Amino acid sequence: MSMPAPRRVVFVNRFYWPDEPATAQLLTDLAEGLAAEGWDVSVIASHPGHAGTPRCERRNGVTIHRVRGPRWGKRSLIGRVADFAAFLVGALWRCIRVLHRGDTLVTKTDPPLLCVMLWPWAKLCRARHVHWVQDIYPEVAMAVAGERAGRWLLAGLRGLRDFTRRHSAGCVALGEDMAAFIRARGVARSQISIIGNWAPTGLAPAPADEVARLRRDWGLADKFVIAYSGNLGRVHDLGPVLDLASQLRDEPHLAFLFIGGGAQQACLQKRVRAEQLDQVHFQPAQPRDRLAAALGVGDLHLVTLLPSCASLVFPSKFYGVAALGKPILFLGPDDSEPARLVREYGMGLACQREALTTLASSLCQLSQNPDTLAGYGAAARQFAEHNGAFTSALALWRQALLKPRT
Repeated sequence: MSMPAPRRVVFVNRFYWPDEPATAQLLTDLAEGLAAEGWDVSVIASHPGHAGTPRCERRNGVTIHRVRGPRWGKRSLIGRVADFAAFLVGALWRCIRVLHRGDTLVTKTDPPLLCVMLWPWAKLCRARHVHWVQDIYPEVAMAVAGERAGRWLLAGLRGLRDFTRRHSAGCVALGEDMAAFIRARGVARSQISIIGNWAPTGLAPAPADEVARLRRDWGLADKFVIAYSGNLGRVHDLGPVLDLASQLRDEPHLAFLFIGGGAQQACLQKRVRAEQLDQVHFQPAQPRDRLAAALGVGDLHLVTLLPSCASLVFPSKFYGVAALGKPILFLGPDDSEPARLVREYGMGLACQREALTTLASSLCQLSQNPDTLAGYGAAARQFAEHNGAFTSALALWRQALLKPRT
């Protein structure tokens, strides 16, 4: 009796191993996890530009197809558009060659509206299409750009996106708020699976001496460090963090640390210099093998969201910080999902941007209260064990990929 053929799934996202963004790490974990269970897994991603990286290779059971193209996005909006367009064309060409009848195509949201470009081919070749929604575009662009955005164009793209979702096999949302938003756009409840992100696999607290050495190297040895680690993108409400730092400038034992880069970095650094906020420090994004030590430097970790993006994005850093047992300070809308989770599980503090003066006083007290901090950290770790474990997410993903189209 012959064995049944393994189930085939093709993931498409602009970033994958060895890239460092959170979307790359999450996809790498999921693809390799499914491959270890016997799935036939392929990934279509952009070429990282590293010398010697092949355009096609097999790693940990996953076949990786890389699309060459420019990486100008950090320089300008036009550069980002060029990057997106080149990847979309290359990814479509690869899909035509790789995706077959009966396969499952999973598209993420980098670049935005990837699902709109690839859904027609999935439909044509009778493959199932599942949309893994990390961010809800174009609403994120509209929320960030405001009236500057081409609203008629974005509204048209939104209509195309909703059509593809309604006619796909399923959508994976990161939380209840995001799922509610997707349902409000006409996608049936039965099509939506709620699967939160998870902490990077293998992430565990770094040895104390390694963290202490990094604190010394970064000039933070004797400080209470309020840290932000991740993308300094426009959906994250980072201006109020500097407002808070300004209010606390006369507290020499407090320091603020940004780890990472992004669209707001230059603006933040310019303001820090102009206002002489000497207690604010910047470090580049850290490689995965140094992530635990870098996160260990923070005594309290910031998670932020613009009020207009509360149901459109769920910060993936939330799970990594919690997995290391680090207290969380959420700065954003009081009725958003991150704020509710912080309060429900007792993981730290949740504050709106309008209450910074009260928050400044609370931080001064908290920095002198290690027992309260330890309690927040223990609660965060417990949350991660029950809600942010990769093994749990993998089981939910298996169900989502096998769910029949209703």
